[in-house]
Amino acid sequence: MKNNKEITIYDIAKELNVSPSTVSRALKDHHSIGKKTKKAVLKLAQERGYQPNTIAASLRSNKTTTIGVIISWINRPFISSMISGVETAANKAGYNVIISQSHDSYENEVANAQALFASRIQGLVVSLAMETTNYDHFNQFVKKNIPLVFVDRVTEELNADKVVIDNFSAGFKATEHLIQEGCTRIAHIGGAQQRNVYRERREGYLAALKQYNIEINDDYIVENPVLSSEEGLKESEYLMNLPNRPDGVFCANDTAAVSVIQYARKVGIKVPQELAVIGFNNDPVTTIIDPPLSTVTHPAIEMGKIAAMQVLGQKEHKEIVRSQTIVLETELLIRESSSRRKYHTTSGD
Repeated sequence: MKNNKEITIYDIAKELNVSPSTVSRALKDHHSIGKKTKKAVLKLAQERGYQPNTIAASLRSNKTTTIGVIISWINRPFISSMISGVETAANKAGYNVIISQSHDSYENEVANAQALFASRIQGLVVSLAMETTNYDHFNQFVKKNIPLVFVDRVTEELNADKVVIDNFSAGFKATEHLIQEGCTRIAHIGGAQQRNVYRERREGYLAALKQYNIEINDDYIVENPVLSSEEGLKESEYLMNLPNRPDGVFCANDTAAVSVIQYARKVGIKVPQELAVIGFNNDPVTTIIDPPLSTVTHPAIEMGKIAAMQVLGQKEHKEIVRSQTIVLETELLIRESSSRRKYHTTSGD
C-alpha cells in the first residue's frame, strides 16, 4: 500500500531533513537554494515518483495555465488540424489545452462547458455542435470575464470573438465552377441550417444559380444533419434516382462528396462526364478517392492558431473587448471529379 501513496513535498522534506519550503523552492530552481540541496531534492523526487499537484495549486491561486477547447468530432481532419493550431499557439505561450468532444450533441456540449468552467480554465475556444440553438451555458464564461472565442461554427447571439471563413463566397465559387464546367442541374447536399457554416454555403450556392439564371429546383437541395458517409450515400441514392437527375453536386463537406462518387460508381454513373462533384475542406481522402475530389480548401490550422491568440490577447487586457470577427479566405482546388468540360470538348459535345 505504501508504494501507491502519492508522494508530497512534505515526504521529501522529512526524508532529507529539510523544510517543505526548501523542497518547494528547490523544485522551482529558486536562486536562494544551493546547488547541492537542489540536486538532492531533484534526485529524491525523481526516485520517489513525485508529481506536482497542479490542481491544488490552481485552487490556491484560482488560476490555471489551461485553455479549454470544445469541438464536435476530433476524428474529423478539419477539426484535428484546427486543434493542432490551437495547441501550437497555446503551448508557445506556456499554456496547456484540454480538449472535449460534443459529438454534435447539445447536452454533451453543455456538460463539457460546465466541466471546463469548474476546471478554472483561462480561456475557451468553441466550435459549436450541430444541435446547439441555445447558448446559455456560455454565459458563465462571459460573466467571469473568461476569454471566449468561437471558431468555424459560431453564433451571433453572444458577444464574443469569432474566427471564420467566408462560407458564402466559398459556396458561390464552388457552384460557379460547376456551372462553368457545363452543369445546369446542380444539387446541393448541405448540413444543419441552424449552423452558420452550412447556411452560408447554401446561400452562396443559391446566389450562384441566380446570377447565372439557372432555375432553382428544391428537389436538388437536401439537408443532412450530420454529413456522415452513411447519410451521404442515402442522399446520393435519392438524388441519382430523381426523374431528371443532377449533372453536378456541391457538397458541404468532403465526406458527403466522397459518398456521391462511391454511389455513382456503384450504379454506373461516370464522374465527371455525367456527374461533376465538388466537396469542402480538402480532407486527406480527397486525393485517395477515384477520381480525385475537387474541393474548397479550409485554413484549419491557421484558424486554430488565431483563435488561441485571440484568447491569449484578451487575457492581456483587464477589460475584455469582445465581438471581433476575423474572416479568412478559402480557395478552390480543382481535381478530376469536377473537370467535366475537357471530356465534353474531346467528345465534341
